Amino acid sequence: MQARIKAAQIEAAEGGWPDGPSCAFQSGRKTLWAWTVATFFGAGLGKPGPGTWGSVAATLLWAAYAILAHPTQNTLLAVSVIASVAAVALGIPAATIAARESASKDPGFVVIDEVAGQWITLSALALPGKETAHDWKHILLALLLFRVFDIFKPFPIRQLEKLPEGWGIVFDDVAAGLYAWAVLLLLSRWL
Repeated sequence: MQARIKAAQIEAAEGGWPDGPSCAFQSGRKTLWAWTVATFFGAGLGKPGPGTWGSVAATLLWAAYAILAHPTQNTLLAVSVIASVAAVALGIPAATIAARESASKDPGFVVIDEVAGQWITLSALALPGKETAHDWKHILLALLLFRVFDIFKPFPIRQLEKLPEGWGIVFDDVAAGLYAWAVLLLLSRWL
């Protein structure tokens, strides 16, 4: 174990990332903040389909704020953008750490990427001039559209998975969120 830690320290000092986890996942050691963020407070531990559980949790949280807090459209848009940026900014290192500690390239329990993508999609409902943020039909459509784009990954989404570690885990879902955002924006004009 000491030799592995020393090798990781040398590689990090040279500007690289260690190839594997620097702590022993088998011993049960986890970086608590990273696993909490990566699983979105445990939503990623739901079975089956942890990604769907992450998207549902993000949607419910967003809808609760939009419907119960009665923010203005501008406030809702600002909160949506800030939440999306925070999910990406925290999600990349958290996904990297959780993936390393579980010795998996893209573990299913990491759902902070779905949360970021879902909030990006939902931000289309918060644009000024839209009266769809409080409408469950549009909120459910946002959930459905994001899941479709996240699952089927049209070009070039799948290529983003090839980015290293947390970058690849998170950015394919950011792209899926942007696709779903654009389609939701178009559909919400007629629905």
